[in-house]
Amino acid sequence: MSHPVILHDYWRSSAGYRLRIALRLKGIVHRRLSVDLVAGDHRSPDHVALNPQGLVPVLEIDGQVLTQSLAVLDYLEETRPQPALLPVDPAARAHVRAIAQAIACEIHPVSNLKILQRVEALAGSDARAAWNRDNIANGLTAIEAMLDHPTHTGSFCHGDTPSLADCVLIPQLYNATRWGVGFDHLPRIAQVAATCAAHPDFTAAHPDNFDPSREARATEEETP
Repeated sequence: MSHPVILHDYWRSSAGYRLRIALRLKGIVHRRLSVDLVAGDHRSPDHVALNPQGLVPVLEIDGQVLTQSLAVLDYLEETRPQPALLPVDPAARAHVRAIAQAIACEIHPVSNLKILQRVEALAGSDARAAWNRDNIANGLTAIEAMLDHPTHTGSFCHGDTPSLADCVLIPQLYNATRWGVGFDHLPRIAQVAATCAAHPDFTAAHPDNFDPSREARATEEETP
Protein backbone atom coordinates (compact mmCIF):
# COMPACT_ATOMS: atom_id res chain seq x y z
CA MET A 1 0.00 0.00 0.00
CA SER A 2 1.53 3.31 -1.06
CA HIS A 3 1.57 6.25 1.30
CA PRO A 4 0.32 9.64 0.08
CA VAL A 5 2.92 12.39 0.02
CA ILE A 6 1.77 15.35 2.11
CA LEU A 7 3.60 18.66 2.44
CA HIS A 8 2.74 20.81 5.45
CA ASP A 9 3.92 24.34 4.78
CA TYR A 10 3.17 28.05 4.92
CA TRP A 11 2.79 29.76 1.57
CA ARG A 12 5.52 32.35 2.23
CA SER A 13 7.91 30.03 4.08
CA SER A 14 11.30 29.97 2.36
CA ALA A 15 11.92 26.45 3.63
CA GLY A 16 8.55 25.24 2.38
CA TYR A 17 9.16 26.93 -0.98
CA ARG A 18 12.42 24.96 -1.31
CA LEU A 19 10.56 21.69 -0.97
CA ARG A 20 7.79 22.72 -3.37
CA ILE A 21 10.45 23.35 -6.02
CA ALA A 22 12.26 20.06 -5.38
CA LEU A 23 9.06 18.00 -5.34
CA ARG A 24 8.10 19.41 -8.72
CA LEU A 25 11.57 19.01 -10.20
CA LYS A 26 11.51 15.34 -9.19
CA GLY A 27 7.94 14.83 -10.36
CA ILE A 28 6.68 13.75 -6.94
CA VAL A 29 2.91 14.02 -6.77
CA HIS A 30 1.89 15.44 -3.40
CA ARG A 31 -0.88 17.12 -1.47
CA ARG A 32 -0.24 20.41 0.29
CA LEU A 33 -1.70 21.29 3.69
CA SER A 34 -1.40 24.92 4.78
CA VAL A 35 0.05 25.78 8.18
CA ASP A 36 -0.69 29.44 8.90
CA LEU A 37 2.30 30.78 10.83
CA VAL A 38 0.69 34.17 11.41
CA ALA A 39 -2.36 32.52 12.97
CA GLY A 40 -0.13 30.28 15.10
CA ASP A 41 -1.11 26.97 13.48
CA HIS A 42 2.48 25.76 13.91
CA ARG A 43 1.99 25.79 17.69
CA SER A 44 -1.09 23.58 17.60
CA PRO A 45 -0.85 20.16 19.29
CA ASP A 46 -1.47 18.40 15.98
CA HIS A 47 1.40 20.17 14.26
CA VAL A 48 3.79 19.83 17.20
CA ALA A 49 3.06 16.12 17.15
CA LEU A 50 4.45 16.08 13.61
CA ASN A 51 7.35 18.43 14.32
CA PRO A 52 8.31 18.95 17.97
CA GLN A 53 10.09 22.17 16.97
CA GLY A 54 6.80 23.64 15.82
CA LEU A 55 8.27 24.63 12.46
CA VAL A 56 7.47 24.20 8.78
CA PRO A 57 7.85 22.44 6.48
CA VAL A 58 6.98 18.87 7.35
CA LEU A 59 6.92 16.21 4.64
CA GLU A 60 5.05 12.94 5.03
CA ILE A 61 6.50 10.49 2.52
CA ASP A 62 7.14 6.73 2.35
CA GLY A 63 5.48 6.33 5.74
CA GLN A 64 7.99 8.74 7.28
CA VAL A 65 7.52 12.18 8.81
CA LEU A 66 10.48 14.36 7.83
CA THR A 67 11.47 17.80 9.06
CA GLN A 68 14.23 20.37 8.37
CA SER A 69 14.22 21.28 4.69
CA LEU A 70 17.87 20.48 3.91
CA ALA A 71 17.52 17.05 5.50
CA VAL A 72 14.34 16.46 3.49
CA LEU A 73 16.10 17.53 0.29
CA ASP A 74 18.85 15.02 1.03
CA TYR A 75 16.23 12.30 1.57
CA LEU A 76 14.57 13.08 -1.75
CA GLU A 77 17.95 12.98 -3.52
CA GLU A 78 18.86 9.66 -1.93
CA THR A 79 15.52 7.93 -2.50
CA ARG A 80 14.67 9.49 -5.86
CA PRO A 81 18.03 10.26 -7.45
CA GLN A 82 16.69 11.24 -10.86
CA PRO A 83 16.64 13.95 -11.95
CA ALA A 84 19.69 14.68 -9.84
CA LEU A 85 19.91 17.85 -7.76
CA LEU A 86 23.59 17.28 -6.98
CA PRO A 87 26.43 16.99 -9.51
CA VAL A 88 28.51 13.83 -9.80
CA ASP A 89 31.90 15.38 -9.02
CA PRO A 90 32.58 15.41 -5.24
CA ALA A 91 34.05 18.93 -5.25
CA ALA A 92 31.10 20.25 -7.23
CA ARG A 93 28.69 18.53 -4.84
CA ALA A 94 30.43 20.20 -1.92
CA HIS A 95 30.18 23.57 -3.65
CA VAL A 96 26.45 23.20 -4.34
CA ARG A 97 25.86 22.15 -0.74
CA ALA A 98 27.94 25.08 0.51
CA ILE A 99 25.76 27.56 -1.39
CA ALA A 100 22.59 25.95 -0.07
CA GLN A 101 23.88 25.91 3.51
CA ALA A 102 25.18 29.48 3.32
CA ILE A 103 21.60 30.55 2.63
CA ALA A 104 19.68 28.07 4.76
CA CYS A 105 21.99 28.16 7.77
CA GLU A 106 23.29 31.75 7.70
CA ILE A 107 20.89 34.14 5.93
CA HIS A 108 17.51 32.54 6.48
CA PRO A 109 17.56 31.82 10.25
CA VAL A 110 18.39 35.44 11.09
CA SER A 111 15.44 36.59 8.98
CA ASN A 112 12.79 34.20 10.22
CA LEU A 113 9.58 35.42 11.81
CA LYS A 114 10.56 34.63 15.40
CA ILE A 115 13.79 36.63 15.17
CA LEU A 116 12.15 39.58 13.42
CA GLN A 117 9.41 39.73 16.03
CA ARG A 118 12.04 39.77 18.77
CA VAL A 119 14.03 42.55 17.06
CA GLU A 120 10.86 44.61 16.70
CA ALA A 121 9.94 44.05 20.34
CA LEU A 122 13.37 45.27 21.45
CA ALA A 123 13.93 48.15 19.04
CA GLY A 124 10.79 48.87 16.99
CA SER A 125 9.53 48.27 13.47
CA ASP A 126 12.21 50.42 11.80
CA ALA A 127 14.91 48.30 13.41
CA ARG A 128 13.17 45.15 12.22
CA ALA A 129 13.24 46.32 8.59
CA ALA A 130 16.84 47.57 8.77
CA TRP A 131 18.00 44.35 10.42
CA ASN A 132 16.42 42.19 7.74
CA ARG A 133 17.52 44.25 4.76
CA ASP A 134 21.12 44.39 5.98
CA ASN A 135 21.17 40.66 6.67
CA ILE A 136 19.78 39.73 3.26
CA ALA A 137 21.91 42.21 1.31
CA ASN A 138 25.14 41.14 3.00
CA GLY A 139 24.27 37.48 2.58
CA LEU A 140 23.52 37.79 -1.13
CA THR A 141 26.79 39.63 -1.71
CA ALA A 142 28.61 36.61 -0.29
CA ILE A 143 26.53 34.19 -2.38
CA GLU A 144 27.40 36.18 -5.52
CA ALA A 145 31.08 35.69 -4.76
CA MET A 146 30.51 31.95 -4.29
CA LEU A 147 28.73 31.74 -7.66
CA ASP A 148 31.26 33.90 -9.51
CA HIS A 149 33.95 31.25 -9.86
CA PRO A 150 35.61 30.21 -13.14
CA THR A 151 34.96 26.50 -12.57
CA HIS A 152 31.28 26.99 -11.73
CA THR A 153 29.64 28.20 -14.90
CA GLY A 154 26.18 27.74 -16.39
CA SER A 155 22.78 29.35 -16.29
CA PHE A 156 21.85 27.83 -12.92
CA CYS A 157 23.87 27.98 -9.71
CA HIS A 158 26.03 25.13 -11.02
CA GLY A 159 25.85 24.10 -14.65
CA ASP A 160 22.82 24.16 -16.90
CA THR A 161 20.42 22.07 -14.85
CA PRO A 162 18.70 22.91 -11.55
CA SER A 163 20.45 21.88 -8.37
CA LEU A 164 19.94 21.87 -4.64
CA ALA A 165 21.46 25.36 -4.56
CA ASP A 166 18.81 26.75 -6.91
CA CYS A 167 16.04 25.23 -4.77
CA VAL A 168 17.38 27.24 -1.83
CA LEU A 169 18.46 30.44 -3.58
CA ILE A 170 15.20 31.25 -5.36
CA PRO A 171 13.09 31.36 -2.17
CA GLN A 172 15.68 33.66 -0.62
CA LEU A 173 15.43 35.99 -3.63
CA TYR A 174 11.66 36.06 -3.21
CA ASN A 175 12.20 37.11 0.38
CA ALA A 176 14.72 39.75 -0.72
CA THR A 177 12.20 41.25 -3.13
CA ARG A 178 9.54 41.37 -0.42
CA TRP A 179 11.88 43.42 1.75
CA GLY A 180 13.04 45.73 -1.02
CA VAL A 181 16.52 44.26 -1.36
CA GLY A 182 17.60 44.39 -5.00
CA PHE A 183 20.05 42.03 -6.67
CA ASP A 184 20.26 43.35 -10.24
CA HIS A 185 23.79 44.51 -9.44
CA LEU A 186 24.78 40.90 -8.72
CA PRO A 187 25.11 39.45 -12.24
CA ARG A 188 25.39 35.74 -11.44
CA ILE A 189 22.46 35.82 -9.05
CA ALA A 190 20.43 37.86 -11.55
CA GLN A 191 21.21 35.30 -14.25
CA VAL A 192 20.11 32.39 -12.08
CA ALA A 193 16.94 34.25 -11.12
CA ALA A 194 16.05 34.84 -14.77
CA THR A 195 16.75 31.22 -15.72
CA CYS A 196 14.61 29.85 -12.90
CA ALA A 197 11.81 32.34 -13.62
CA ALA A 198 11.47 30.72 -17.05
CA HIS A 199 11.42 27.16 -15.66
CA PRO A 200 7.90 25.72 -15.18
CA ASP A 201 8.70 23.83 -11.98
CA PHE A 202 10.01 26.96 -10.30
CA THR A 203 7.06 29.08 -11.44
CA ALA A 204 4.55 26.44 -10.29
CA ALA A 205 6.10 26.44 -6.82
CA HIS A 206 6.01 30.25 -6.46
CA PRO A 207 4.28 31.53 -3.30
CA ASP A 208 1.85 33.69 -5.27
CA ASN A 209 0.16 30.49 -6.42
CA PHE A 210 -0.64 29.64 -2.79
CA ASP A 211 -1.58 33.08 -1.46
CA PRO A 212 -4.71 32.42 0.68
CA SER A 213 -6.29 35.73 -0.37
CA ARG A 214 -5.77 34.86 -4.03
CA GLU A 215 -7.21 31.39 -3.52
CA ALA A 216 -10.22 32.90 -1.73
CA ARG A 217 -10.84 35.33 -4.60
CA ALA A 218 -10.65 32.50 -7.11
CA THR A 219 -13.21 30.49 -5.12
CA GLU A 220 -15.58 33.47 -5.01
CA GLU A 221 -15.27 34.00 -8.74
CA GLU A 222 -16.11 30.34 -9.39
CA THR A 223 -19.16 30.39 -7.11
CA PRO A 224 -22.38 30.79 -9.16
